[in-house]
Amino acid sequence: MKDINLYYLDLALKEAQKAFLKDEVPVGAILTKDNQIIARGHNLRISKNNAIYHAEIVAIEKACKKLKTWRLDNCSLFVTLEPCLMCAGAIIQSRIKNVIFGAKDDKGGAIISKYTIFDDRKLNHHPHYVFIDHPECRKILKDFFIKKRNINNL
Repeated sequence: MKDINLYYLDLALKEAQKAFLKDEVPVGAILTKDNQIIARGHNLRISKNNAIYHAEIVAIEKACKKLKTWRLDNCSLFVTLEPCLMCAGAIIQSRIKNVIFGAKDDKGGAIISKYTIFDDRKLNHHPHYVFIDHPECRKILKDFFIKKRNINNL
């Protein structure tokens, strides 16, 4: 059987593909509790004209509505790209227990790349995190930005 983390990362990748088709930066997220999916999300910043509609924020908002609480204790977030500082803050604020991501973000990643916010002991919550180098999570982003550069160079 496939590793459970890879299984959910593959589902997050399907969310990223939805974003790609909408001409959004292709990032997808899956939120689980007790190994059950409670929310899905993908980037919607462009289509919703809202700067905060990253995949993680969309999934967190849906999960809070479904569970009728802002506390997402014992939940796990699977996301195709390392969360940015804003999303890392939302993860901390919502008390998500685990974060698993499939691609690093050298320019804006707030977990292991640019910042290490989850390791900051001055904060009140410290999600457990796992980076799983998932080639398809990197590839969809690379393909998206190659496509964007080619369109802009016409």
